[in-house]
Amino acid sequence: MSIMNSSLPLPSTQRDCMSAATKRYIYLRRMLKFDQMDFEFAFWQMLYLFIAPEKVYRNFRYRKQTKSQFARDDPAFLVLFAAWLCITSVGFAIVLKLGFWQFINFLLFVLNKYFRPSTEVQDVEWGYSFDLFFYNGLISHEWFISRLLGNTFWLVAVLYYMYITFLGYSSLQILNHTHLILTPVPIVIIFYIISLTKSSLLN
Repeated sequence: MSIMNSSLPLPSTQRDCMSAATKRYIYLRRMLKFDQMDFEFAFWQMLYLFIAPEKVYRNFRYRKQTKSQFARDDPAFLVLFAAWLCITSVGFAIVLKLGFWQFINFLLFVLNKYFRPSTEVQDVEWGYSFDLFFYNGLISHEWFISRLLGNTFWLVAVLYYMYITFLGYSSLQILNHTHLILTPVPIVIIFYIISLTKSSLLN
């Protein structure tokens, strides 16, 4: 029995003959089949990208060794990422007051109409959003504590992005000297220290 006619999965060293266009078509078609997506595992990846990115890095490395590819066949992570991107974009629009008041009113209407228990008459408890309003009011001033808090948020985000990017590229055998991705770290830290005496990065 030939390899192409066998029902067994291809070995990790076997290259299939599908073109990039065919693979792209199959992947995009799977994005519409939500019942076949493993959202639980995608949530696991997102969570551990924050608390233990090394586990996600090892998971991708094992997939490369067993299936000869880094990417998952399941587009659940991409779907979740796109959804969170839309949600955070709306959050930025609201916090930065970009003029989407009609959208805010529509959002409040949807929340109170469809996300409220039908057996009780109550509004959305805005205490869950206290931290959002607290931080926005604190970091939007010219105080030193505002610069310290706001710029520290930026510092942690930039350094963490560099770190997980380094982990990802270091697993690619076709690349060398991936440690150079971390070379801007001292520059970023110096810029952060200087920024504390200047205007906030949020401005």
